[in-house]
Amino acid sequence: MALFAACMGSAEGTKLPLPPSRLAVREGGAWREWWNSARAPGRYPHALATLVPRVHWRDGAAGTAWGELQLAGVGEAWRTRLIVVRIDPRRVRFTLDTAFADGNAAWSLDRAGAGAVVALNAGQFLRSMPWGWVMLDGAQFLKPSVAPLVSTLTVTTSGRVRLVHATVPDSAGVLWAFQSYPTLLNAGTVPEPLRAPGCGVDVAHRDARLALGLDGDGRLLIAMTRFDAIGGVFDRVPFGLTTPEMAAVMGALGATDAVLLDGGISAQLMVRDAQGTAHQWPGVRQVPLGLVAHAR
Repeated sequence: MALFAACMGSAEGTKLPLPPSRLAVREGGAWREWWNSARAPGRYPHALATLVPRVHWRDGAAGTAWGELQLAGVGEAWRTRLIVVRIDPRRVRFTLDTAFADGNAAWSLDRAGAGAVVALNAGQFLRSMPWGWVMLDGAQFLKPSVAPLVSTLTVTTSGRVRLVHATVPDSAGVLWAFQSYPTLLNAGTVPEPLRAPGCGVDVAHRDARLALGLDGDGRLLIAMTRFDAIGGVFDRVPFGLTTPEMAAVMGALGATDAVLLDGGISAQLMVRDAQGTAHQWPGVRQVPLGLVAHAR
């Protein structure tokens, strides 16, 4: 995991620019560019939450809302669908679920159950096990890891949700917790390794993405990308955004803090609408850990 290398600049010591890329959103039958690597913000205040009003939000179950946007980027990301879920933690009860079979990871959306209002794969994975700290129902399942771009999601016994970066929170009162990387936003700021090449993060690699964050109102934000060409027939193909582009997406959705989860063929998401219908974007690969929300 190359997360800790010092930034490498040019011979003159200046930072290299991000690889050229841009993102546009489909609006009113036209494509409107809203992000460009040459002018990428280093910070996302509320005024830059430009994607929020463009999402056609639909009511979900138990204080959730969800919607979709069409994005256009460069290369593999030329047609990308963005699925967004917004959750009020006061209205739901979060749990983490693990599943293994014959020593292999075995969690998928099928395990979420009929009562779940949202479910998704959680964290990153090392072979068949979750990576980093995992707390399950108040008991430590795996020990913490500490690194500059690691973020930790915790849910306390009172239901409070926090996203803490580069350190491990006190476990007192923590009911559920997992770690992931890299951090996309820390108090609205894009970390330096996502703002230039040579800083330990591959800023050019493209993949299907899944990210989690908190907005200024304390709501949990989940964003997933899917390849959207040819009528969505190949939506599970792992084509999509770069890490800096995903940081921009989360900032433009109003997140103050955000982190990537395992994407590619592992990414999977379910959200239940207000009528009780489950909308699913399954993954190809089973994973060891899932985050599930139920109505309180």
